[in-house]
Amino acid sequence: MTDPVLDAIRRRRVVRAMTDEPVPRERVETILDAARWAPTAGNRHLQRFVATTDPGVLRVLRMVSPGMIQRPTAAITICVDRPLAQSYGFAPDARGLSVDVGTAMATMLLAAHAVDVGAGPVSSFSRAAVGVVLALPEGWSPEVIVCLGHPAPARVAPMAPTRHLGWRDLTRWVPEDPADT
Repeated sequence: MTDPVLDAIRRRRVVRAMTDEPVPRERVETILDAARWAPTAGNRHLQRFVATTDPGVLRVLRMVSPGMIQRPTAAITICVDRPLAQSYGFAPDARGLSVDVGTAMATMLLAAHAVDVGAGPVSSFSRAAVGVVLALPEGWSPEVIVCLGHPAPARVAPMAPTRHLGWRDLTRWVPEDPADT
C-alpha cells in the first residue's frame, strides 16, 4: 500500500546531529499548528507548547538537559497544564496526560519531517531548571523537549538494531491465531 502518511512514518528519523543553520520561524509555527491537531483526552488540550529559537535560551536548555546531545536551533517544550487538568478532574498521575504529550510529540516529529526540518525528542532534563529557563507559568510541567534543526552530515553511524523487527515480532494476538505461529 502506498500512502504519503505511511511513507513519512517509515522515512522519519530522530536527528541527533544538527547544523547551526536557523530553522525559520514559519516552519516552527507550522509544526506547532500541526501539534494542536494531535488527539487529546476528551479533546481538552491540556498540553501547552513553549517554543524558542533564541540561542541563549537554547544554550542554557542544553546545560540542564543531559539527553540533549544535538545542538538545535529551535526547540519546543511540551508541558502539561496541571491546574487545568485538575480542574477537569484528572489525577496528577493520570495516564491520559502522558498519552497527550506523546501524541503531540509524535505529531510534531512527523510535521517537522514534512517541512524538511530534523527533529529529536529529549526527556532527560531537570524539570525544575527547564521551568526556570523557560519562565513557565505556575503549574506547567515540562514533559519533553522536541529539538529542531537541519540535519548535519552523519559523523557517527546511527545505532542499528541487532536485527530488523517487523510488526509480527512486536505483536501478540489474543486469542492466539494458529495461523500466526
